[in-house]
Amino acid sequence: MNYIGSKNKLSSFIKRTVQDVVGKNLSEKVFCDLFAGTGIVGRSFKIDVREVISNDFEYYSYVLNRNYIGNHKLLEKGDYYIEELKSLEREDGFIYNNYCKGGKTDRQYFSDRNGLLIDGIRTKILELKTEKQISDDVYFFLLTSLIESADKVANTASVYGAYLKKLKKSAQKELEYKPATFLTTINSHRVFNEDSNELIKRIEGDILYLDPPYNSRQYGSNYHILNTIAKYDSFKPKGKTDLREYKRSKYCSRAFVSEEFEELIKHANFKYIFLSYNNEGLMSSQELKQIMSKYGQYDVAIKEYQRFKADKTENRNHTANKTLEFIHILEKAQ
Repeated sequence: MNYIGSKNKLSSFIKRTVQDVVGKNLSEKVFCDLFAGTGIVGRSFKIDVREVISNDFEYYSYVLNRNYIGNHKLLEKGDYYIEELKSLEREDGFIYNNYCKGGKTDRQYFSDRNGLLIDGIRTKILELKTEKQISDDVYFFLLTSLIESADKVANTASVYGAYLKKLKKSAQKELEYKPATFLTTINSHRVFNEDSNELIKRIEGDILYLDPPYNSRQYGSNYHILNTIAKYDSFKPKGKTDLREYKRSKYCSRAFVSEEFEELIKHANFKYIFLSYNNEGLMSSQELKQIMSKYGQYDVAIKEYQRFKADKTENRNHTANKTLEFIHILEKAQ
């Protein structure tokens, strides 16, 4: 998935930094990915640690992590249902009616045929769950497979804040329903869908990895279509882009972010804390150092990398679209 703040390209740097501080053998450690997003970082640690705790407030993210992190055993008939859902008839439903040109609006987040196919598959997945023909594990596997397959044919520049007036090449292709394969492990893992600052008061472990929003972009609006596919509920879309209601994160507000972050650090019952944050963030590196140093021994690791470009604005003053990723490190005083 094209995802704002994705750590796919940085996962090896993050893992190396954690091992340099904590040690290479993590087999008895509990690792928490508190702002998990698509779960890339949690996935990279899944086979190395005793347990992964994964959390994100956005429901589509919870679905992805419930599959990639929560699922840890081979599924019974998972691939069978993928093949069954591939052969479904298209169905006129919520996505087609609200987010396709041929529906009840003039919006074009998906081609008509893909919108009908998304509705057909999503309706059948819900039916299988409601009739208890599939386990929760299979349900989240099938739903993750749909979300990721739909994302590949979305008619957007990258995020879902707006759709394109004409179907781009990738959006003209027919949706290919592919399985969202996950890593199997002996140990089980936990996945949450909660406010991070509330959840942190009830969990504990060894390694806490933090990747909060770093600018004013709200994930609830940028990925609202994915939440709609994930929830598949009835609501009245609002505005030109058919937004659903969403909760605004204080981490996206310059007025509240510092206080919110310090509250999290204060309540974190983890020995090692690693914060990913780049040089374009609302909080400066100096500010982060001041906050984290109050609670233990502070350090930082830095890496230059290719920035994610969510639009085609050309007047950004970034040399070759490079940015600096900081991993702020805290060994918390006990």
